[in-house]
Amino acid sequence: MRISLISAAVVAALVGYGSTIALVLAAALAVGADAGQTASWVLAISLAKAVGSAWLSVWNRVPVVLAWSTPGAALIAATTGITMPEAVGAFVLAGGLVALTAAVRPLSRLVAAIPDGIAAAMLAGVLLPFCLRGAGAAEAAPGLVLPMVAVFALVRLWNPALAVLAALAAGVALAFGTGAALLPALTFPAPAPVFVMPDWNIGVLIGLGLPLYLVTMASQNLPGFAVMRAAGYQPPVTRALAVTGGISAVSALFGAHTINMAAITAAICMGDDVHPDRDQRWKVGLAYAVIWVLLGLCSPAILVLLGALPPQVMEALVALALLGPLMGALAGAFAVAETRFAATITLAVGGSGVVVFGVGAAFWGLVAGLVIYGLERARRG
Repeated sequence: MRISLISAAVVAALVGYGSTIALVLAAALAVGADAGQTASWVLAISLAKAVGSAWLSVWNRVPVVLAWSTPGAALIAATTGITMPEAVGAFVLAGGLVALTAAVRPLSRLVAAIPDGIAAAMLAGVLLPFCLRGAGAAEAAPGLVLPMVAVFALVRLWNPALAVLAALAAGVALAFGTGAALLPALTFPAPAPVFVMPDWNIGVLIGLGLPLYLVTMASQNLPGFAVMRAAGYQPPVTRALAVTGGISAVSALFGAHTINMAAITAAICMGDDVHPDRDQRWKVGLAYAVIWVLLGLCSPAILVLLGALPPQVMEALVALALLGPLMGALAGAFAVAETRFAATITLAVGGSGVVVFGVGAAFWGLVAGLVIYGLERARRG
């Protein structure tokens, strides 16, 4: 185990945790999770990533790096009127569908049949409202947020992967240094998993569970496989979907949303500087797993620290973290002229936050876009 393997794993894990933990906390708040359930959520998803990364890396002898679904967390955070048990039911469904995709080819073909532009527009509709809230946070607390933005912009020029983590560090330092936040009494209680019995609400299953599955597949797993191919590795597609889907379905019972293939953090773990022998780079998955176990065990103390920060700092951090995914989603949504109008409809409806029959806006945005796309194809054909 070379030191370069360990250092790459540490950087990848810290980037993944620090850049999007605020979004996970926002998701937990949106579904009414209490403090114990929130800590269980972070613990369960950290351990799920650790187990999945180690298992797939050892099994396939290629570096497999997993992440939690960032667009999925944004989707959850955008919901309203959903209880934690109902959300857990949706998480179990999403994980089960991912695993089912590995076994049932018609299901994977059905997902692949959704035009890329419409799928990307659905994701953009989920992400856009969170990015817009960043301006409001800057207006409410300019002394805290504007320096975070400046640090983000400067660090991004040299290392985009570390930009959000640097902004988080700046926000924490400013909040506690200026007295905007009071340093809490840090204790280190043992994290405890909290079992949550699922509530199978059909509206939530359709409005949250199905879109969670789709955004996880389209915006996380597919790019993750592409990163592996770009690094010269053959991704274990079927095994990865089966393992991540199965683990997600189990960890969901303790509050966690879906895990999936990583993209940005995976790229950190697959370069020539990680190990000169590409056949030995799979060991980074083991080091990555250990780091995530440690992060999961330390989650109660970390969550107490983050909970003491002013809400504007967390809102700004979420906005900055989602700018990259939003940029990619918008580029994909409007890349193909044939689906451009349908994608616009999907974005407009998906970003509206409308809830109809208990089903959320992301689903209705997808439906609206597919209907428009079908009508336009029928007219042309």
